[in-house]
Amino acid sequence: MKKALLSLLALAVVGLIAYTTLFDRNAAPQVSYTSLSGQQADTASLKGKVVLVNFWATSCSGCVEEMPEIKKLHQQYGSKGLQIMAVAMSYDPPNYVQAFVQKYQLPFFVALDGEGSIAKAFGDIQLAPTTFLIDKQGNILKRYVGVMDFKEVHQILNQQLGA
Repeated sequence: MKKALLSLLALAVVGLIAYTTLFDRNAAPQVSYTSLSGQQADTASLKGKVVLVNFWATSCSGCVEEMPEIKKLHQQYGSKGLQIMAVAMSYDPPNYVQAFVQKYQLPFFVALDGEGSIAKAFGDIQLAPTTFLIDKQGNILKRYVGVMDFKEVHQILNQQLGA
């Protein structure tokens, strides 16, 4: 009886692990992005790429601090399959965002979240910077609140992109 109970318990644990692995992934939300230049993208169109979604604002010192590093990530990993989506917070005036992008020559996708719908879909993001790393299947690998740990980001990107 005890052996049968242990076997049943082991089977339940294996089943739970399999279910969690197959069905309970932390999927990125289904959202649509529009860049400052009018380019469109959505969650489905980004599958097959590793995606870094960065919520930021021109008035945020941590955001301004990490933007050159994000630019370097684009330069290093963009051709290997990294897509960067910089999402300006809803309270950031569009003309400030545009001026910042021009001043710092940001070469990646920069979107305005004028109504806050993208931030809301990602868990009602209030603090900037907040960044998500998403794998090729559309699952959230890592969330950073505050300035990212770029050493760790490089490790994850090297692993995900085979770089």
